[in-house]
Amino acid sequence: MGKPLSEVERAYLAGLLDGDGAIMALIEKHSGKRFRFRVRLEINATQSHREDVAWLPVQTGVGYIRRNLRTYQWIVRDQQAVRWLLDMIAPFTRSKKKQVALAIRILERRVESKEDLLELAQWADALSKFNVRSKQRRKNHAAMIQESWLP
Repeated sequence: MGKPLSEVERAYLAGLLDGDGAIMALIEKHSGKRFRFRVRLEINATQSHREDVAWLPVQTGVGYIRRNLRTYQWIVRDQQAVRWLLDMIAPFTRSKKKQVALAIRILERRVESKEDLLELAQWADALSKFNVRSKQRRKNHAAMIQESWLP
């Protein structure tokens, strides 16, 4: 997964994500899952100019570029790629150290029961509190999962 990165490249990526990136946990309905929900991580970096992010999938071997109205985003959604990227930046990140640690915890958690899923969703809620934009835009929360299980 991912391409080999030098220490300098790993530190640069950590700085880019510290400043212009987000580490998010998405709670999604998923009919194929035992408890009808899943928690999935996404890492992205947003810039105004395409050339500022276009090199990232080439250099790292993970993610893709998406154009929004006025910005371009490098998005990494594949869970193995997310874990690889977190491992690459973990020693170098500064402002997102807590998010990286929590994201790794989320990825390592196995869902064997409804209680496991609920705890995972609560960790996703905690991770979303670090992201300024998530506060206004996030729709799915741990409480939504609990409500769906009510008789």
